[in-house]
Amino acid sequence: MSLAVEMHGGDANSVCRHGVAIALSVLALLAFLITSSVARADALDDTLARFLDDKFPGTEKAIGELAAEAPPQAAAILEALGDNRLLIDPADHVVAYKTAAGAILNAKTGEPIANVAAFKKVRVNNALRRAIEGATGSLTLANPDAEKRLAAAEDVFRTRDAKALPALQAQIAKESDPRVADAFRLARAAILATSDSATSQDRLAAIETLKARGDQDAQSLIDQIAQKATDPAVKSAADSALSSIHTRLMMWGAAQDLWYGLSASSVLLLAAIGLAITFGVMGVINMAHGEMVMLGAYATYVVQLLLPPSLQNWSLAFAIPLAFLVAAIVGVAIERLIIRYLYARPLETLLATWGVSLVLQQTVRSLFGANNRLVSNPPFMSGAFHVGGLEITTNRMWIIALAVLVFVGLQLVLHATPFGLQLRAVTQNRRMAAAMGISTARIDMLAFALGSGVAGIAGVALSQIDNVSPNLGQGYIIDSFMVVVFGGVGNLWGAGLGALTLGIANKILEPVIGAVQGQIVLLIVIILFIQKRPRGLFALKGRAVEA
Repeated sequence: MSLAVEMHGGDANSVCRHGVAIALSVLALLAFLITSSVARADALDDTLARFLDDKFPGTEKAIGELAAEAPPQAAAILEALGDNRLLIDPADHVVAYKTAAGAILNAKTGEPIANVAAFKKVRVNNALRRAIEGATGSLTLANPDAEKRLAAAEDVFRTRDAKALPALQAQIAKESDPRVADAFRLARAAILATSDSATSQDRLAAIETLKARGDQDAQSLIDQIAQKATDPAVKSAADSALSSIHTRLMMWGAAQDLWYGLSASSVLLLAAIGLAITFGVMGVINMAHGEMVMLGAYATYVVQLLLPPSLQNWSLAFAIPLAFLVAAIVGVAIERLIIRYLYARPLETLLATWGVSLVLQQTVRSLFGANNRLVSNPPFMSGAFHVGGLEITTNRMWIIALAVLVFVGLQLVLHATPFGLQLRAVTQNRRMAAAMGISTARIDMLAFALGSGVAGIAGVALSQIDNVSPNLGQGYIIDSFMVVVFGGVGNLWGAGLGALTLGIANKILEPVIGAVQGQIVLLIVIILFIQKRPRGLFALKGRAVEA
C-alpha cells in the first residue's frame, strides 16, 4: 500500500514538474514575443525618425532599414514616398502618408490623422527613387505569389541594390519555382558584378550566371566586371563570356531582322496581291490602288466607332468583310465609270486613276478630317512574347496569318471556281477567251472588284500597325508595283515571292545603310533585274502573252 502511495505521489510530482516547465516555457515565449515586438517598435521609431530631418542621406538610410526590417506597413510607406505622398510633422515628430483615396494615416500606427496643417512632403530625388525601387523589390522577394517574386527579382536586377543581397541569398536557398530561382540568381549576379567588395570567386560565379542570360544587360554587367578585374582568371572569363554573348546577340539580331522582314513582307503581300490581279488581267496601272487600302482602314475605324463596347473584341470579324465590300464596290464604280473607256490606253489610264486617288483622298478628308485616326487592337492582337532573344509582336504575327489566309483563299478562287478559270483564261489570251463565249467585260469588272476588295483587307491589317489617315495608301503603292513587276505580272506566286524577297531585303539593308538608301538600292536592283527578265520571276504562259 505504501509503495502504491509513493508511486502515485511520484506521478503527481512528475506531472507537477512538467506543468511548471510548460508554464515557464509559455511565459518565456510570451516574454520573447513582447521583447521582440518592443524591439521592432523601437526600430521602426528610429527608422521613421530619419524621415523627419528631410535630408537625402537620412531618407536613403531609412529606405534601406525599411527593406531590411520589413514591417507590415513598409510597402505602403515606400510607395507613398515614391509618389510624393509621405508627410512629416517635425514639431510633433509624426510621420504620416496619404493613401490613394486621400486619407492621411499615421505611418507607425495606421490611425487616421485629422489635422494635417503642419505636415509637409518628404523630398525625393532620382537617387532616392532608385533606392525605393530596389527596396520595394526586396520587400516582395518573399511574396507568396510567384509572379510578384519574379517581378521583384527583375527590379533588383535593374537597380542592383546591394541592400537586397541578404534577402536574395535567403530566398535562393528555399525557392521552389525554377523560373524565380533563376531570376534570383541573375539578380544576385548583377549585384556582385557591380560590388567593390565581391571576391574573385563571386565574380566568376556572376560571370557564368550572366553569360547564361546573354542579353545586352548581361553584356554590360560583364563588361563592368572585366574593367574592374585584377585577377587574370576573372579577366579571362569575362572576355570569353563577352565574346560568347556578342556572337549570340548577332545571331538573335539576324533572326530579329528576318522576323521584321517577314512581317514587312506580309504587309507588302496584302497590299500588292490585289494589284497583281488587276494589273495582270487588264494591264491597268491603277494609281488609286493605295486608296482602296485606305478605304479598308477607314472601314475598320468606322466599325470600331459604331460597335457597342460588348462587341469591340469582335471588331475585326465585322471589319474584314465590310472593308472588302466597300473597297470592291468603289472598285466596280471606278472600272465601270472610267477605266473601261480607257483600255489599251495606259497613259490615260494612269492619269485618270491618279486623279481618282486625289478625289478619294479629299473625300475622306472632308468626311473624317485630315487628322490621324487611331484604331485599337483587339486583346488577342495586343502585346508581345519572346522566343529566346527574339521578340514577336502579336499583331504582326496575326497579320502574317491573315496574309497567308488571303493568299490561300485567292489560290482556291483562281483554281477551284468557274470564275477563277475564266479569269485565268482572260489573263492568258483575252481574244481566245472572248471567242469561247466568256464575257471579258464582266471578268474585267469582277477582277477589279476582287483586287480592290483584297486591298481593303490590306487596309484592315495596316490599321492595326499604323495610324489611319487619308495618305495611308500612298506609302505602299510604289512598293506594291515593285512587288508585282519583280514577281511577274498576274502571278500570285510571283507576288508572294516578290513580297517576301523585297520585305526581307529591305529590313536587312535598313540598319546597314538606312531606310531611304535601302529603297534606292532595291529599286536599282529591280531595274537591272527586269532588264534580264522583263516578265519577272514567274512569267505567264500563253500565246497572247508570248506574242
